[in-house]
Amino acid sequence: MSVRKSLALIAGLLLLVASIGLPLGAADGVRADHPQQYTVQRGDTLWDIAGRFLTRPWLWPEIWQVNPEIRNPHLIYPGDIISLVYVDGEPRLMLDRGTREVRLSPGVREEQLDEAISTIPMSVIRPFLNRSHVVDEDFFNHAPYIIAGEDERVMASAGDRIYIRRIADDAPVDYAVVRRGNPYIDPDTGEMLGIAATYVGDARLQRDGDPATGQVRSSNREVLPGDWLLEMPPEGTRMQFHPRAPDQDVEGRVIDVMDGVGQIGQYDVVVINLGREQGMQDGDVLAMFRAGREISDPVNRERVMLPEERAGELLVFRTFDKLSFGLVMRASRHMEVMDVVRNP
Repeated sequence: MSVRKSLALIAGLLLLVASIGLPLGAADGVRADHPQQYTVQRGDTLWDIAGRFLTRPWLWPEIWQVNPEIRNPHLIYPGDIISLVYVDGEPRLMLDRGTREVRLSPGVREEQLDEAISTIPMSVIRPFLNRSHVVDEDFFNHAPYIIAGEDERVMASAGDRIYIRRIADDAPVDYAVVRRGNPYIDPDTGEMLGIAATYVGDARLQRDGDPATGQVRSSNREVLPGDWLLEMPPEGTRMQFHPRAPDQDVEGRVIDVMDGVGQIGQYDVVVINLGREQGMQDGDVLAMFRAGREISDPVNRERVMLPEERAGELLVFRTFDKLSFGLVMRASRHMEVMDVVRNP
């Protein structure tokens, strides 16, 4: 499926009208300061728009009112108007196509799917969808690896020839070049959940053999002997996510923050110690809690643990067997590694 067509997958999200999750009533679901209408702006996300009306933005599929008279009502564009109304005493979000520029040309009419509003800011997570990988220890026992560059160079870059070992007879042609990173360790059990495989570039196999010959097609840093080749799965970049609470009760921790930042804030990408084995799915929303800290009682000198405080929400956008990547959608206070995540 092409990237453009994948945007249409939002249809499944918006059809979940009042069929999942907890009942959303005006008392606890609708913001007291919500606008009556909002005109969609370029750069908005569905999460942002829902957050103008709802205290829990991830529940907007429950109150989305599909208008059958509107062509493709599941896609939202800049210039469209979102209104909050009540139907039989229940809140509903309605769509009015409003005023937006439409380009006309001879031939078949086609929706401009690439202009539709995305669920979350894709520009933030795109590098982590295809270029961040987690592998297990066994990967390094079997994966192809680079032994040298051409002309005895210590490093290689785009366009350079490389020499590779462990290429199987039926090996694919295209690979990601990755470098072994740090292991992810569960802070509670000590179990190794996976090993970061840091993206270095892309390579293409040119000639079989031992060593085989390949070429670096692109790179974001120098390609070195000892780097590994990772077969890329035949899947496109996901463009839409269906926010929802997990199907079961879960609790875990933030175990890492991408890009080496210290404190965690909105739109940071974090790693949590919950994965597919714990039932995590793309689109799951988790509440984030600032871990309570231990202090000294100034009166009797006892050590006291302060209670944890809710600090935001994250949306899981990529899952592995034992861990997942999540995007922090809201941060009401600063957070750190080891903070807790659980059902919202």
